[in-house]
Amino acid sequence: MIPLKDMVPAAANNINTRFIILDKGKITLEGESKACLALVADETAAVHFQFWGEECDAFELGDIVCLVNGIFSYNRHNLVLRAGRRGKIEKVGEFTMVYVETPNLSEIRWVPDPNNSKNYVQESVLSPYSRIFPPLP
Repeated sequence: MIPLKDMVPAAANNINTRFIILDKGKITLEGESKACLALVADETAAVHFQFWGEECDAFELGDIVCLVNGIFSYNRHNLVLRAGRRGKIEKVGEFTMVYVETPNLSEIRWVPDPNNSKNYVQESVLSPYSRIFPPLP
C-alpha cells in the first residue's frame, strides 16, 4: 500500500492504497454510464476519486476503501484516482481513519519530467485544498 502523497500521474494500473471518503458529488450520466466524483483522503494527502457505474451507489461518506491496481491519471482534463477497468475497490471499514485534506493531489499541476518523459513531476500547486469540495468555513 502506498500513501496518497507518493502517487504520481501515470497511464498504468499500479496504485494500491487505502483511503476514507470525505465527500461525494452528484451522480451524472457520461454516455450511458453513471459517474460520481468524490473527495478521498488518507493521513498524507487528499485526491479526487472517480466512481463509475454501480460504484456510485455502493460507497458512502465515511467508508474506508481499499483500492487495488488503481490508476491516477487525467480524465476529461481532471486529474483523478480511479479503479479503471483492471482495478478493484472494496469497503474495508468505516469512520475511523486519520486523514488530512491538504495537499490535494488533484489540485497540483504536473509536468513531464525533463530527465524522463515517462514520469511526471510537480510544477505548481493550483490550490491547497479541493476547489470542487471546498472546506467548510
